[in-house]
Amino acid sequence: MTAPSLQAPTPALILASASSARRALLAACGLVFRALPAAVDEQALKQAARREGASAGDAALLLAETKAQRLSRRNPEALVIGADQILVQDTTWFDKPTDKAAARAQLQTLRGQWHVLETAVICVVAGQRVWHHLARPRLHMRSFSEAALEAYLAIEGEHLTGSVGAYRLEGPGALLFDCVEGEHSAILGLPLLPLLGFLRQRGVLLD
Repeated sequence: MTAPSLQAPTPALILASASSARRALLAACGLVFRALPAAVDEQALKQAARREGASAGDAALLLAETKAQRLSRRNPEALVIGADQILVQDTTWFDKPTDKAAARAQLQTLRGQWHVLETAVICVVAGQRVWHHLARPRLHMRSFSEAALEAYLAIEGEHLTGSVGAYRLEGPGALLFDCVEGEHSAILGLPLLPLLGFLRQRGVLLD
């Protein structure tokens, strides 16, 4: 017996991301999809965007689309979902820290401050962008002590380099904050409710 589903049999869905958080968000909704990493030179794209005067949001959209387009060329029959996220504090753009020392420095800078997560999601079919959305959740990192910071760094270990901001809000990173504004899933890297709305509009999900 076929399991009941709200998802149409076609088109196939592909998530152009290696992010475990994004995979978990889609899987929790019962969506059937493939998650495939799309290797792009993110640093080069960001640098080019900054030279051209693009905003962080525009750069996030560019990264998301570049990833989706790469997989769409190989899978023209599929609906490819691309996503990316850039953390912005004042005028500074932050990348994933490269090691524990970089994570410590980044968290010391963000401590006691507001920052924005420019979070882009794009859908591409046969090389054509058919939809996009940009979410901008705001977060305030509390003024935690150095002792709390060192304990947090020890707890998170290898996870520190896996997310922009060096925190996982779905994990111990929640302890670093005292105020969060915006959709939780967007903070995790995928604005889920707008994406599901588009998939219903497109006929991929039952309305």
